[in-house]
Amino acid sequence: MTDSTAPGSDQPDGISAVDVLADAFTRVLGSVHGVLRGVTPTDLAARIDPGANTIAWIVWHIGRGQDAQVAALAGTEEVYTSAGWHERFGLPFPASASGYGQSASDVAALDTVTADLLTGYVEAVHARTLEVLAGLTPGELSRIVDDSFDPPVTLAARLVSVVNDGTQHVGQASLVKGFARRARS
Repeated sequence: MTDSTAPGSDQPDGISAVDVLADAFTRVLGSVHGVLRGVTPTDLAARIDPGANTIAWIVWHIGRGQDAQVAALAGTEEVYTSAGWHERFGLPFPASASGYGQSASDVAALDTVTADLLTGYVEAVHARTLEVLAGLTPGELSRIVDDSFDPPVTLAARLVSVVNDGTQHVGQASLVKGFARRARS
């Protein structure tokens, strides 16, 4: 029998848990690209109702949530602040804001943000996420990162949670895009 283990992998077929996580994050990015493909400024600012989130806000929140979580897990600064994205967005709230607990008027602050800016930020966060994942060994995935839960949360569980959050939000953005498109037709 031939050993087909890939470098850095503990799996005979060359697929590790880190590889699966990288693929999952890449799928979230691909879905974000799909949502942003062909959107108009009107689409980006569309709401299903006056208190709902817009595509622009949802995509920004996907990036902010992933950025904040991955930076905390890696013990690094967020891409949003370290690479000047906070300044590029020019939003009227602190650089630490990630969307949690924001009001309808906070959501409206993203009404003039472009699809290109959102794409650039989410791609930068994705690149950083892949860098962090590439530096992990399979054994590190069992490291406890939050002991405030019972059972405590491992690094793997937290990363899966970030992917899950991203997929849920990209689904919401897709729904808003569909409503915006129907409203125009």
